[in-house]
Amino acid sequence: MTALHVAQINFVPVPKGTSGTDVFALWPSLADVAEAAATSGTRISVVQVATNAEQLERNGISYHLTHSPDDEALTRRANRFASLLQEIKADVLHVHGLDFAEDAFAISKHLPNLPILFQDHANRPPRWWRRPQSRRWYGAASGVAFTAAELAAPFIRTGLLQPDSNVFAIPESTCRFTRGSRARARAETGLHGDPCILWVGHLNHGKDPLTVLDGVARAAEALPGLQLWCVFGNAPLLADVQRRVHRDPHLAGRVHLLGQVPHERIEWLMRAADFFVSGSHSESCGYALLEAMACGVTPVVTDIPSFRALTGDIGQLWHCGNSDSLTEALISAVANRPSPERIRAHFDSTLSPTALGRQWAEAYATVIDTHRRRAT
Repeated sequence: MTALHVAQINFVPVPKGTSGTDVFALWPSLADVAEAAATSGTRISVVQVATNAEQLERNGISYHLTHSPDDEALTRRANRFASLLQEIKADVLHVHGLDFAEDAFAISKHLPNLPILFQDHANRPPRWWRRPQSRRWYGAASGVAFTAAELAAPFIRTGLLQPDSNVFAIPESTCRFTRGSRARARAETGLHGDPCILWVGHLNHGKDPLTVLDGVARAAEALPGLQLWCVFGNAPLLADVQRRVHRDPHLAGRVHLLGQVPHERIEWLMRAADFFVSGSHSESCGYALLEAMACGVTPVVTDIPSFRALTGDIGQLWHCGNSDSLTEALISAVANRPSPERIRAHFDSTLSPTALGRQWAEAYATVIDTHRRRAT
């Protein structure tokens, strides 16, 4: 029996000067999602907008880097992508990003028999004046995937998706990290604490580090061995964070601002930690959370749809912006911490590449069936 052939297409262009092999280091999730979907036996090809045309094979996936000029007309662009999809004989088109509904709709005009599935990547509904046209574009899809089904609500509320639309709850990506030895990781990284808590995220209002610091300060009164280690990239609130740490005796000497570290170093830091904390007010997924759970680290994260979907019954959830809620969650997590083996087992069963592969295979089969029923 011939394997189902799915083309995953990413319209976000590769930065100029980036070679085909370099794109995997720049965007690791491009390969992660493709390879996860392939674990179910589905044949996957990836079509990626790029500066230079190039084709390569990597771990059983065909990558078609396709040049598309910035000023290219939509009809010409759609025709070229449709020709490629027809040439490789794709059975399903998996479109990365709901912002590219117009492109997908234009392709569907050339390939009306090709089922289309959109995948959310932190997208928002378009402005109200674009919605009438956008509803028509979204109508080309036979299904849409979000990390949590609740994230579809704004699109349903604005009429972009119908209440009976196929909405799939599939994590946005997965992670290749492994558990390893906590003792060895602590010796390698210098992390310590009882508990040892790790933050990985930007220092901005959306991630809410100041509320996290307030909650940690109060928790430290009950957990005197607590140490918090913070890895971050963009840091518009860095000065505020530094002032907050400096003026509070419960935080000074207890909070360590590590700044930006290479991604491969994150795995060692995760392995060394007891808990992963996040104050995010919204996330389409939560890549750092995936990495923590892959390493067997207990999550103490905000009660938002994507985090609820990823954690299940593992760890502790707390209310966004509520430092008292975080304090209670941290103390409860220390008293009732699950074993690293249980956390990794949860990851393997629901968040691993193999788990995602099963979910994508079911979604692809559903959109094919839906597309056929619509056609008849």
